Amino acid sequence: MAQLLQIHEPGETPLPHEGDRGAAIGIDLGTTNSLAALSLDQKPEALRDVHGRALVPSVVAYSPDGPVVGADARRMLLDQPELVVSSVKRLMGRGAADIKALAGALPYEVAPSADGGMVRIRVGGRVLSPVEISADILRAVRARAEDALGQSVDRAVITVPAYFDDAARTATRDAARLAGLEVLRLVNEPTAAALAYGLDKHSEGLYAIYDLGGGTFDFSLLRLEKGVFQVLATGGDAALGGDDFDHAVAARLLAERAAQIAGATVDTSRVKLALATARLAKECLSSQDEWIGMLDLDDRPSRHHLARAEVETMIAPLVARTIEICRQVLEDAAVAPQDVQGVVLVGGSTRVPLVRRQVAAFFGREPLSDIDPDEVVALGAALQAEALTRGSDTLLLDVTPLSLGIETMGGLVEKLIDRNTPIPVAKAQEFTTYQDGQTAMLIHVVQGEREMVDQCRSLGRFELHGIPPMVAGAARIRVSFAVDADGLLTVSAAEKTTGTAARVEIRPSYGLSEDEMATMLADSIANAKADMERRLLVEARVEATRTAKAVQAALAADGELLDAAERAGLERAIAAVEQAAAGGDRAAIVAAAEALELESKPFAERRMDRGIRTALAGKRVDAVLPTGE
Repeated sequence: MAQLLQIHEPGETPLPHEGDRGAAIGIDLGTTNSLAALSLDQKPEALRDVHGRALVPSVVAYSPDGPVVGADARRMLLDQPELVVSSVKRLMGRGAADIKALAGALPYEVAPSADGGMVRIRVGGRVLSPVEISADILRAVRARAEDALGQSVDRAVITVPAYFDDAARTATRDAARLAGLEVLRLVNEPTAAALAYGLDKHSEGLYAIYDLGGGTFDFSLLRLEKGVFQVLATGGDAALGGDDFDHAVAARLLAERAAQIAGATVDTSRVKLALATARLAKECLSSQDEWIGMLDLDDRPSRHHLARAEVETMIAPLVARTIEICRQVLEDAAVAPQDVQGVVLVGGSTRVPLVRRQVAAFFGREPLSDIDPDEVVALGAALQAEALTRGSDTLLLDVTPLSLGIETMGGLVEKLIDRNTPIPVAKAQEFTTYQDGQTAMLIHVVQGEREMVDQCRSLGRFELHGIPPMVAGAARIRVSFAVDADGLLTVSAAEKTTGTAARVEIRPSYGLSEDEMATMLADSIANAKADMERRLLVEARVEATRTAKAVQAALAADGELLDAAERAGLERAIAAVEQAAAGGDRAAIVAAAEALELESKPFAERRMDRGIRTALAGKRVDAVLPTGE
């Protein structure tokens, strides 16, 4: 007899065809690093590679053979900075005028945009949008997840800064589509962090999320109660983060370099290297009191010394801006700092000691950071992915971070949805014509808190036609705004007398057109196999070249440990690697690299022996060996 009914416990009912789908993961698409996590039974874990690394650096190098993502791309920054793009998240949904300049040069070569749309970047002989570059990062994160899980991944909850506007959210969704991912939900990063932290600690009450990443700052106040995560208020700055700390330090390094070296110049590639050096200095000064290093540009190194106190003076105004945003959000929610039960730190930039001291001083308590601030957002996203696919007792109630409205006469903004309104939400308001016989109306949708249109961000325009000719003020046009759970906006307008209506899903002027998206998707599908083969080839080539360079450096340092025949053997193996890497046979490249590693093993052992002897020279055995109880 056929089974007619299948009964499941609450929250365990499978979705239709669930078994045919790939895993649903959480992804933190970050400015500096990105990562994925998976949650099973409300126990999220970051997905790691074979070396135990969860973080994928959000860096892409566009070599002639194709994109290289992650740590390999970051290494290429030192030798081929003109091929490398980093911190692209800051450009999502932005125009060329939004990009911050450093020392008179941009860290990107911007390609002209005829229509004033989203900025394009010229890199490695290609012109790419931030959406395409972000898609390459997401493909690498997806590949990391698939390798870790041993199965396909095609669905994800992706986090975005709470203060990302509609343009940036749309761009993020577009990037996921290009990477072959279905976006189950866009979740604000502070909300995801609260979800991970709250479930881990079973906390209830008022909690603040201080999220300072590489490119953005968000601050959210949440009430956690019986599995409900309600965002009370949020604030932030989509152009304030650890990158700005790096900019301040890099500007100092470049100024010192100009004083040391006559004729020192600054361009895109030099700015990238200065920023990389500044980031290294900043990270060192998070645990040390001073940093001494070199800025090596054009084989003309300059020497620099920085004390932690000096860097803290440089970045103090930036940290103060974050504290002022915290103060404003608490005032919006009518909450005093002492009413907050805990402050959760999120984002790698919260490791900066000055940040932690200022947060502790403002709230009068030490912040909470016992979950890795680099991983907590992805863990929360994974929990939400599990909730959306397998059910959960947890409910997220988020808010829209910026007000939404339309342009009215005189360039004024009429707000229909105020910031910090819980989403999803729908609101409507009636408007009328201002000229006799007017038969059409232009609806200009804007986002922001200012009162004038030119002070807010334009999201899009559409026209309502077919309004019956009447005297000015007689027509009744109802404009409706609907914001979904992802924070994305749909606007409709209808003339109530005739029922004439127009509706548009707002695609910001900085977004990609449907034709562009369709072309990119078609290209990615048509070239999927070739792209994967090319990626494997590039990865093998990068790894082999890295091995060859490492052995060459070792020969330069300790070549006297080898006799002539041994050295000649190593040099032949290096030459074989270089010859194979210049070709297109991946198997030959891997074989040559393995042969070089085997050939260099005795040399490596001798170098290690020498290092140990040097370290022990002049020391007594009992001073080196551990003593017993």
